[in-house]
Amino acid sequence: METGWAVKNLLPGRRLFTRGESIIAPVGFAILAVVLMVMTASVVWVFQAQRMSYRAARAAQVRAMGSLLAHTSEVMLRGGEVSALRSLVAEAAQAHDLDACRITLPDGRIVADADPRKIALQKLPARWSGTPGQSETTSVKNGVFTLTIPLSVAGRGAASLVLSTGLEYPWSRHWEMAAGLGAIGVVALGLVLLVYRHMRSRLRAVGAIGEALMSLERGSSEPAALMVSTSLGPEARAWNALLEELEELRRRSTADRAKQALSSRQQAKNELAGAWEALSQGIVLVDEKRRVKYLNGAAAVFLQARREEVLKADVEKFIHDQRVLEAVGAITSGASGRRVTVEVEHGEQAGGGVLRFSVRPVRRQDSAAAVIVIDDITQQRVAEEARNAFVAQATHELRTPLTNIRLYVETALEEGREDPQVHARCLNVINQETRRLERMVGDILSVAEIEAGSFKVKKDDVRFEELFAELQADYQAQAKDKGIALKFDLPPKLPVTHGDRDKIALALHNLIANALKYTPEGGSVTVNVEADGQRLSVEVVDTGIGIGEEDLAQIFEKFYRAKDRRVAETTGSGLGLALAREVIRLHGGDITVESELDKGSTFTLVLPIEEEVVKGGDPGTARGGGDRAEALRPAHRG
Repeated sequence: METGWAVKNLLPGRRLFTRGESIIAPVGFAILAVVLMVMTASVVWVFQAQRMSYRAARAAQVRAMGSLLAHTSEVMLRGGEVSALRSLVAEAAQAHDLDACRITLPDGRIVADADPRKIALQKLPARWSGTPGQSETTSVKNGVFTLTIPLSVAGRGAASLVLSTGLEYPWSRHWEMAAGLGAIGVVALGLVLLVYRHMRSRLRAVGAIGEALMSLERGSSEPAALMVSTSLGPEARAWNALLEELEELRRRSTADRAKQALSSRQQAKNELAGAWEALSQGIVLVDEKRRVKYLNGAAAVFLQARREEVLKADVEKFIHDQRVLEAVGAITSGASGRRVTVEVEHGEQAGGGVLRFSVRPVRRQDSAAAVIVIDDITQQRVAEEARNAFVAQATHELRTPLTNIRLYVETALEEGREDPQVHARCLNVINQETRRLERMVGDILSVAEIEAGSFKVKKDDVRFEELFAELQADYQAQAKDKGIALKFDLPPKLPVTHGDRDKIALALHNLIANALKYTPEGGSVTVNVEADGQRLSVEVVDTGIGIGEEDLAQIFEKFYRAKDRRVAETTGSGLGLALAREVIRLHGGDITVESELDKGSTFTLVLPIEEEVVKGGDPGTARGGGDRAEALRPAHRG
């Protein structure tokens, strides 16, 4: 049995080593890591030093050759020996492995170049303009060294000698050094292996006993997992004898407690624990030492932790709100016995939402314990905030037309009797504000129907020629007052379809009113209408303030208002665009938007044309309709 321990009895997580080697192996790996790091650092340093030395030598070589070539070039240029100079430049570039070697005049024309195809000057002029440079210049870019030497040709003018060469180190030429370093590394690794084998032979017994002790600490008390091979030495045999004595004592005590332990395990699962697991509320039981004794699955989800991590752990590790911890401490210490309720908001990193913690005392004999009940009230809080925002926005939006109506009624009563023009203007404004107020009330009622799930369309004939004529009449005066050019580009003939005329008109009103509202004076709003027999497409194009990219994805959300300060200065209920999209989607179409900040927006409404009413069903579920109320997320561009 003992001869098989080196293979069979491996501790969990240590399968890479034989029994008794887990203590020695880290030391061996540490020595190996140090040797490898030293070798790597040495190789890097040697090659880096070689590379820097090569670059310095190469630059010095180019300078020396350039100085000699510059002097010779001045003499040849002075004598007009262009052909000989070009041959000299080509030979110098080839002999010294240069990437570029050329002589240029101040105006950029090339007199001589290693590549004859780049020579732009066939005949050297008698004189040329330009002054020679003060000194030579060098530059290194992308591994290429460039040297520029000024030339002064007496009686003719100035010129420049340009030399460039690569500074990349030729690693292939120094393979002997790489081979030598590799051989040193192999010898070093061999020495490490010899040292490791010597240490392993001396310490395997101690390592095997250490692994057995670690296994015992983890709860593994089986003799087969703790005994070690006697071939490891006298230490191993003494350890095995001690384990046999302990095993005999354990057998005797285990026999006496067998029935009692079996009964305790059977009683662990009871109906009460099953009932707690079925609750949607989180239940956490904390003992007098503020350690978690029990929690159900819902509590583990709310605390964002695994149940085995929370059990027997301090409650402070998983509940971080100080108010909840103070309430738990007061109950477990016996200082207070009252119930405490705390609402905790979590940030986006913690998953967001609002949790309600109810801390109550639990008395059992003489110990004090607390039970924490956790409820997720996120949806309740969101509903309350949405309701409050709706009331505030609606109140603010309704106040403006009511105020205008009151002011113009007073003006008509005071000044309209004597001036018919004032009287007519007041009536016109009152009529516009009344229609605006009617549309607002209609929007609010429609949203209420959507929230209640009763929003449906009532289909009948919709004559778009009459509808667009009414829209044009409604908004021409408003556009004129704001100094905006409003244009309707309509086809010669518009179709007649089946749908809810009032709700389609509501959607178009919202799109055109929005375009006028957010287009400054001097701008334009164009309504382009196209119909092809299967669908109707309406584009509302404005030259207004536009919509930023961060707002485009959210303008159809309920009560959303863009972050642009110009939008904040304009009143709005935040319902128009959302309601318009919902209406069109109930008809089987959709509304999309394209916009660029400070340049304008284009809202596109696409509506399928139905030639006949769908029979035998609810009008609200006609083609493209259906009850989509619960999917609405209303919004407004601003």
